[in-house]
Amino acid sequence: METLHNPAPSLGEYVAHSWNELFDSCTRCGKCVEVCPVVPFAAQIAAAPPAAVVAGVLDFMRDSGQPMRAESAAWTVQCNGCDKCIPACPENINPRRMLMLANAEVSAKTQPTPHMFQKMARAIRILVSMQVIPEDAARLLRLKKARDVDVVFFTGCNPVRTPQLLFNAMTVLDALGVNYEVMGGPASCCGVIHSKWEGDLQRGGKVSEQTLHRFGTFKPKKVLNWCPSCNIHLTETIKDYRSVEFDFDHITKFLIEREDQLRQLFTTPVNERVIVHTHHGMHQVGQDVLRLLRAIPGLTIVEELEEPGYMCGVSSAERAPALKAHVRAQTIERCRQGGVDALVSLYHACHRQLAADGKAHGFRVVNFTDLLVRALGLEPCADTLEPFRGRTDYREIVREATPLLEANGIDMNPDELAKVLPEIFAMAEWKGGLCSFAPQE
Repeated sequence: METLHNPAPSLGEYVAHSWNELFDSCTRCGKCVEVCPVVPFAAQIAAAPPAAVVAGVLDFMRDSGQPMRAESAAWTVQCNGCDKCIPACPENINPRRMLMLANAEVSAKTQPTPHMFQKMARAIRILVSMQVIPEDAARLLRLKKARDVDVVFFTGCNPVRTPQLLFNAMTVLDALGVNYEVMGGPASCCGVIHSKWEGDLQRGGKVSEQTLHRFGTFKPKKVLNWCPSCNIHLTETIKDYRSVEFDFDHITKFLIEREDQLRQLFTTPVNERVIVHTHHGMHQVGQDVLRLLRAIPGLTIVEELEEPGYMCGVSSAERAPALKAHVRAQTIERCRQGGVDALVSLYHACHRQLAADGKAHGFRVVNFTDLLVRALGLEPCADTLEPFRGRTDYREIVREATPLLEANGIDMNPDELAKVLPEIFAMAEWKGGLCSFAPQE
């Protein structure tokens, strides 16, 4: 990308420059639409010429004073980040990045998720506080004093809703003897919520810059990422927005680089037959997970089931609901056929959804981190969401969770909490809900 004259442009300036490059480079050929797996499941998009769909996005970004064409808006909103469009582009444009940038402008004009970050931050704190003791909650949510480390483990915001996966990953880092610190939760947001979902580039840029700066204060060689939304935002959508002195890798890549050491540490056989759930939009992460699992003695990988998008959940696969439902039905049916001991989940959102599907349809779901910990001869962290999964007596849930909530400093009327819990569990803020957590205006 051409170097900007301003050594520290605002995110708005960075995005404007990016769009100028896209206007100059994109020929509107429509190849990205032709290969998009969402299109066959979205009649409005399928009925339009692919070139017109792309042109509608570019025309809107040139003049967002007019509404985007309906088919172009549908394509933009339903982009699940599967990345099949990237190799299809003859001009070497990244259409996934183009649509991520376009969604920020759509959000700025339509405000479909007002006050989302504030709602999300409060919901996360409550949900974490229902599951773990204060010491563990602080490790996931609290800002840490800077110290020199080799690695920062960056959890992101929403992954802390499933704390056991992150603590499992930390167990593996501990076994490898890694000198690391944990950063995550809403206090260390990547900025994607403010930019893409709220359409506030000014605030989003400041949040991203602040988090990148905090990484740097630890002087790490690497920042290890867990959340794919954070990964795409920081290394693709706003790549080179700010220069950094560390490498930004997914934690699975870091573990693959230490595969020989892990093989020596994997002393406990895990005698199970499993299906592994992966995502096309993060293909390499899925392949790295498969490779790590193949290093576990006794474990047999029967099959890989790759779903579209870059993960399950409202930020990716659920943006294209018809496609998501079609593929998920196939995944469930395969797991119901039996012949395996478990379905292995990939990311946090994947685990939440698949664990619920497994409970409803009679198959077992484990995360890949559980298997890594078991291979070390250790006990994986308990799934602390499981006691709440599928239940509807929210007053009883609040009564059970009250000791941990109080220990973690959550002082909320039990009746009010019981009333809002369904929205917290459903992550309703992603669809404009959880209005009781928004500022009173």
